[in-house]
Amino acid sequence: MSENSLGTDSPIAPAVPEKPALEGLEAKLNEAWQAERLYRFDESASREQVYSIDTPPPTASGSLHVGHMFSYTQTDVVARFQRMRGKKVFYPLGWDDNGLPTERRVQNYYGVRCDPSQPYEPDYTPPEKPAKNQRDWDAISRRNFIELCEKLTVEDEKVFEDLFTRLGLSVDWRQTYRTIDDDSRAASQRAFLRDVNSGNAYTAEAPTLWDITFRTAVAQAELEAKERPGAYHRFPFTTPEGEEVFIETTRPELLPSCVALVAHPEDERYQGLFGTTVTSPLFGVEVEVKAHRLADPEKGSGIAMICTFGDMTDVTWWRELQLPARALIGRDGRFGREVPDWIISAEGQERYEQLAGKTVHSAKEAVLEMLREQGLLDGEPKQITHAVHFYEKGDKPLEVVTSRQWYIRNGGRDAERRDELVQRGQQMDWHPGFMRSRYENWVEGLNGDWLISRQRFFGVPIPVWYRLDDEGEPDYDVPILPSEDQLPVDPSSDAAPGLTEDMRGVPGGFVGEQDVLDTWATSSLTPQIAGKWERDNEFFTSVFPYDLRPQGHDIIRTWLFSTVVRAHSLHESVPWENTAISGWILDPDRKKMSKSKGNVVVPDEILERFGTDAVRYWAASAKLGADTAYEEGQFKIGRRLAIKLLNASKFAFGMGVTEEHIVYDAASAAAVTQPLDRALLARLQKLVEDATARFEEYDYARALQMTESFFWQFTDDYVELVKDRAYGGQGEEAQASVRATLATTLDTVLRLFAPVLPFATDEVWRWWRAGSVHAAEWPAADGLEAAAGEAETLSAVADALAAVRRGKSEAQVKQRTPITAGTLVLPPAQLPRVESAVEDLKSAAKAEQLILAAGGESPELTQAEYAAPEG
Repeated sequence: MSENSLGTDSPIAPAVPEKPALEGLEAKLNEAWQAERLYRFDESASREQVYSIDTPPPTASGSLHVGHMFSYTQTDVVARFQRMRGKKVFYPLGWDDNGLPTERRVQNYYGVRCDPSQPYEPDYTPPEKPAKNQRDWDAISRRNFIELCEKLTVEDEKVFEDLFTRLGLSVDWRQTYRTIDDDSRAASQRAFLRDVNSGNAYTAEAPTLWDITFRTAVAQAELEAKERPGAYHRFPFTTPEGEEVFIETTRPELLPSCVALVAHPEDERYQGLFGTTVTSPLFGVEVEVKAHRLADPEKGSGIAMICTFGDMTDVTWWRELQLPARALIGRDGRFGREVPDWIISAEGQERYEQLAGKTVHSAKEAVLEMLREQGLLDGEPKQITHAVHFYEKGDKPLEVVTSRQWYIRNGGRDAERRDELVQRGQQMDWHPGFMRSRYENWVEGLNGDWLISRQRFFGVPIPVWYRLDDEGEPDYDVPILPSEDQLPVDPSSDAAPGLTEDMRGVPGGFVGEQDVLDTWATSSLTPQIAGKWERDNEFFTSVFPYDLRPQGHDIIRTWLFSTVVRAHSLHESVPWENTAISGWILDPDRKKMSKSKGNVVVPDEILERFGTDAVRYWAASAKLGADTAYEEGQFKIGRRLAIKLLNASKFAFGMGVTEEHIVYDAASAAAVTQPLDRALLARLQKLVEDATARFEEYDYARALQMTESFFWQFTDDYVELVKDRAYGGQGEEAQASVRATLATTLDTVLRLFAPVLPFATDEVWRWWRAGSVHAAEWPAADGLEAAAGEAETLSAVADALAAVRRGKSEAQVKQRTPITAGTLVLPPAQLPRVESAVEDLKSAAKAEQLILAAGGESPELTQAEYAAPEG
């Protein structure tokens, strides 16, 4: 058994309330934990002493939902276990207030919009009420916008903090950060500069996935495929000999940007066309017919247009076949207003003028109408349903536009780096292990580097300026970078290093980068931000690489992978040793809970109805990686368990149990003399060994299941069997034995349940101990060895008691009716075990005489005689 020096000062007399209850425990104990500074991280601890957790920073501007309680409870269970194992737990919590959700909330709340071209106003005050029309909103500088963000998110974060505190998270609330505060912006910009200087970050003009609603580039990890209706339209290109080559496409509007036709190199239908040219309908542009392995002979007519750009396959063809770029769709989602120079025929130019400035949808209708007028459409459109890429936060299909962006190398175009990042994944322990394959599949399936620039107003500014030549054109090849001691900077309002503000935007001067970093480019640095990287390097080395990253499986491709990328490039290391992947919360119909589906449950309501320990029980009952249904039945089971823990403890203290009765070693084990008691402690010893092993493997759900099973056997079987002895019915020595067993079991079970049921366990602990169970050591099995007996004795006696009670039921007598004489037939192997505890059995069964006999396969009461009913 573990020593009890931690969490206690000296034995105290149990002070048990008359009616123990769960109500009110959260407020009372949270106040005590805060006053006792129970969860403060010891910053003087060495790396060997520390267990550090890279906690997910929730989006503070988002709404609270049951998923927060689920995943954060699972992390807290691990944190509490490690703390009881003697680790100095670094358990910070950040707030992800950098991104579109916060930008929208600040805009709508204050009635402002961010305009990086506006000067900073130190004394800016937003309107008392937002203007009804967005056109009338205040246009403010990015710096002013960030200040409003920080002001508003403080209020949002307080709501989250209150929930997490009520949920019992053992977070050190001094160790908090915001992903948009000065420290986070400086860390994000510092990492960017180091990646630029090492060649890991670069700028390039290239085809980019683009959301026309948000007017921003989108990374591969932010894509969401949605099934949408569409149609194949069939029309011909023409060979120099006048032969028609039919293509089928869902994007006829891209016809003027066609640069080639493509078919599979082994498609016999088009062998004679490879290397020749054909002319496009309507616009009369001559293009070559190419061969490429990605062309699908079964799709449409088997030969396709390559347009710049309809999708990322077009980008692959364009790059690998070295085709010209003929981009027409701009960042606003509209076709260019000037006739492109590759359309040289008068008819083609006239037709393009009918498309100029149109949206994609309008241009499609216009092209189809032209084809129809010329009699070029072959047959009716073929209706289909196909996957279309959307930005995960958008509601319109993505376009591919050519633009200058910033990228970080992530192995998408570099096989060696890709292999290195796969190896980083193999250097971490995954819980559950099968989740590693999701990581590897994502890395191996990347088709481009990580696009990190965003055309948004709010976010961490990209810390770059560009020189302007004599014509006022920026020189992108030699960006101006700040020194790290100048960070954070905002190029939209800060002058370039060594230059003055009056040189902004003039020939020979400079221009600041307007784009901001993708929110994942900052969130990928949570280990560095929370760990005070380059602000306190001694602190950073005491927590990095972290011990644990807990997160959901849906963001393996984003948050987890991007964090690995940054740790690899910045530190040549993994960011953590372990990653714990939680599942989704499903509604009763087994559908994922989400705000958009309207099936989200509000946390406050659940906590109010069932209590925190019940909610934590539900969360901790779910294995890592498993999607879990929202079931109120589980909350009820958890609440029943917490209440039973209070009542069983009250019973033990009513038997005169104190801290002095706990078995710690061979000397104190001498008090345990009865076989039934020694059997229980043998089971307890095995439980401690098994539960500890499961916790060490991050299988807290199995550890909880084992502990709960033991606890119910303890209350339903053991306590029922020893009540008479506990009251002194079999003498002082027998009573001392049961007291030692009750005290030892209660002490151990409280510790085992503590990570999951922090409130009920600490409430009981404080009835009879000084301090908190959460400052106590995790139980050890070795101290129980001297007191352990034959574990099967308990089950044998419990089965015997059940047989007696079954016999009474069959005889239709009340359970409290005494047995004046009877024979209990037992399987031969059970007989000696029951004989060793026959007095406990007789007391519990109210049997004055009970003969034990060998025989049969299961216990059976025979020849029973009962006392006459009173009265």
